[in-house]
Amino acid sequence: MSTRSSMTSVGTPDLLDRARACRICSNLPLGPRPLFQASPSSKILIAGQAPGSKTHDKGITFDDPSGNRLRDWMGVDRDTFYDSEKIAVLPMGFCYPGTGSSGDLPPRSECAPAWRQAFLDYMSKVELTFIIGRYARDWHLPDRQSETLTETIKDWKALAPDIIPLPHPSPRNNRWLKQNDWFGEEVLPMLRDRVATILA
Repeated sequence: MSTRSSMTSVGTPDLLDRARACRICSNLPLGPRPLFQASPSSKILIAGQAPGSKTHDKGITFDDPSGNRLRDWMGVDRDTFYDSEKIAVLPMGFCYPGTGSSGDLPPRSECAPAWRQAFLDYMSKVELTFIIGRYARDWHLPDRQSETLTETIKDWKALAPDIIPLPHPSPRNNRWLKQNDWFGEEVLPMLRDRVATILA
């Protein structure tokens, strides 16, 4: 049996409670604090990487400049964004993984095999998935692992309208956005139209 199908209690009513109580990674630097939002009614899935330290402290996903930019890209307000019946946020790692020599560490490898497929099955009404970052790309699009993330994003037409790969909306990617102005000119208008259609 593959790791992606090894979760047995898929879709059970207490899935969210069990995930929030998860302590698989008990040795995390700030301790475990699983952060996500999901509902069986979720229409849009944001597949990201892992919470940062500030997100860990706040206990709210994307409550930062990255979230402001992501909401702008999507054309939604905060109330809509944080309505789990409309939008789900499911990072590859639910907890802050700690900091390495060049920024935050990768999402913990234990998390996705333990929880991800169960949540994907639980959210059976998702019509659109935003894939943010390499770790989410590698899970959701394993046949594209040999590509750079930019190459995957440039090929968005082959994945749309159900999947749209995105750069991370962090201000750290301002340079990438300036160097790849096609993203704002081609991808964002389509992205906003797709979101508006699904949430209408």
